[in-house]
Amino acid sequence: MDQTHNMPGKRTELQMARSMCWHCQSEVHGEYFCVQCVKVQPVSKELDYFTCLGLPRLLNIDLGALEAKFYELSRAFHPDFFQNKSESEQAISLGNSALLNTAYRTLKDPIRRAEYLIQLEAGSAKDIRTSPPADLFEEILALQEDLEEFRSASPGQNPVHMEELRTRLKVDRETLERRQLEMEHRLAELFTAWDNLQSRKQPDDQARRERDAMLKEMREILSNRTYLRNIVNDMVATTG
Repeated sequence: MDQTHNMPGKRTELQMARSMCWHCQSEVHGEYFCVQCVKVQPVSKELDYFTCLGLPRLLNIDLGALEAKFYELSRAFHPDFFQNKSESEQAISLGNSALLNTAYRTLKDPIRRAEYLIQLEAGSAKDIRTSPPADLFEEILALQEDLEEFRSASPGQNPVHMEELRTRLKVDRETLERRQLEMEHRLAELFTAWDNLQSRKQPDDQARRERDAMLKEMREILSNRTYLRNIVNDMVATTG
């Protein structure tokens, strides 16, 4: 058994759902086990994932630190350790584990991490909607027509025409894939710029304007990138 469960009073930076133990009503100050009764405490569902896993709210994070904190807390809350505990403790264990798993999956992936941070900064839980890049709108309409023609072609369709169509779609796909790479490169630049901006101790009006502009650009790029990725996946599935 993990030694955590034999160490009442072990502390962590993890914020709990309440400042009072649900079982014995003793005060808790960040412990995930009550110092007095050693009962597991629920993690606040209002807690953001960065704080939950002991990380600053940045876009370039220490993946090693993320993984280490995740495994530390996963061992502490693992449901296997609570099989012989009360129903309340089992429920808290399951809830804490589910929250940690979601937080870890979100922060481990750079795109999901950026989408999540944008939602936090915007104060909204809404997903980022997908939209096509404005400068590729006409090209995307044309390739979608070609894709639909290729998809609905009958077995007796002119083979020369079909091969020309396949070649055209391949060129279009390569164009979209290059554009995706350009977007990812720009996102990497914005991630670094965002993190540098957060290091300013007293943000001024200029910093706030930069912040808003970065959030807007990242949201737009993420929206366009997802749209292109969906089209590329559709093209691969259709044409091989």
